Amino acid sequence: MTKELTQLQILTELEPVAEQNLNRHLSMAKDWHPHDYVPWDEGRNFAALGGVDWDPSQSRLNEVAKVSMITNLLTEDNLPSYHREIAENFSQEGAWGTWVGRWTAEENRHGIVMRDYLVVTRGVDPVALEQARMIHMTNGVRHPEGWGGFLHSVAYVTFQELATRVSHRNTGKVCHDPIADRMLQRIAADENLHMIFYRTMCGAALDLVPDQAIAAIVEIVTNFTMPGYGMPNFRRNGVMMAKHGIYDLRQHMEEVVAPVLKNWNIFERNDFGPTGEQARERLATYMDKLAQDVVKFEEQRDRMLAREAAREMASL
Repeated sequence: MTKELTQLQILTELEPVAEQNLNRHLSMAKDWHPHDYVPWDEGRNFAALGGVDWDPSQSRLNEVAKVSMITNLLTEDNLPSYHREIAENFSQEGAWGTWVGRWTAEENRHGIVMRDYLVVTRGVDPVALEQARMIHMTNGVRHPEGWGGFLHSVAYVTFQELATRVSHRNTGKVCHDPIADRMLQRIAADENLHMIFYRTMCGAALDLVPDQAIAAIVEIVTNFTMPGYGMPNFRRNGVMMAKHGIYDLRQHMEEVVAPVLKNWNIFERNDFGPTGEQARERLATYMDKLAQDVVKFEEQRDRMLAREAAREMASL
C-alpha cells in the first residue's frame, strides 16, 4: 500500500532535498550580464527621439528566426505569472522560498537580453512586439482544469524548462548571427540547470509518493502545452517553428519527454500501487501513440515542403 500525503506534508518532507539541490545549483550557476550579449553600437533612436521608426527592411533575421525569437521572448515575458504559480504551489519559506526567488531572478535576465537584442538590432517590429506582450501578460498562464498543487507544477516545469532549452538552442542556429547564437546558448544553459533542479525534485517526489506523483506526471505529459500557449499567433507560429525544426513533435518526444521519463525510471520502477500502475499503463499507451503521431507529422511536413519547393521552382 503506497502512502498518500498532503501537499504540505510533501513540501515538508522534500525540503532537505530542495536545500541540497539549491546549494548544488548555486555552485554550478555562472553569473552573466545581459548587457554583454547586446551589440549596442548598432543602436539608434526611433522617431519619438528624432530618429527613424522600424521598417521590415532593417531586420537581418529571416522569417523563421523572427517568429522563433518573438515566441521565445513572449514566453519569457510571462515570468510574473510563472512566479505566482510557482510561489503558490511550492512555498515562500526556507529553501523553497529561496529557490523561487533565485529562479525568478535568473529567468528575468532572459527577457531582458532578448528584448534588448531585438530592439537594438531592429530584428522585429518593436510596436507589434509590445502589443503582443501586453496581450500575453494580461492573459497570464492558463492550465487545464484540474491541474494544481506541487506535484503538477514540478512535473510541468521539468518538461517545460527542457522544451524551452531546445527551442532557444535551435532558434540561435537559424538567426545566422553569432551574437544571437551566443546569447541564446547562454539562456539555454540556464534553462538546463533549472530543469535539473525540477527533475531532481520531481524524482524525489516519485520516491516519496509514487502513485500521487505518477498520476500528476501522466496528466502533464498527456496534456502538455508550451508555456507560450495563448499568446497572439501562437498556433501559426508554432506550426512554422515545427516545420523548420525549431521545436517539433520528434524533438518533443526524443529530446524532452523520453529522456526525463528514463531519468525517473518510470517504466522500470516496482513501487507503484494499483492506481500508479494504471497511470503508468496510460502513459505507455500515450507514448506509443506519440511515436505514431511523430511519423504522421513528418510525412505531412515532407509533403508540404516538397510542394513548396516545387512552387518555387515553377516560379523561376
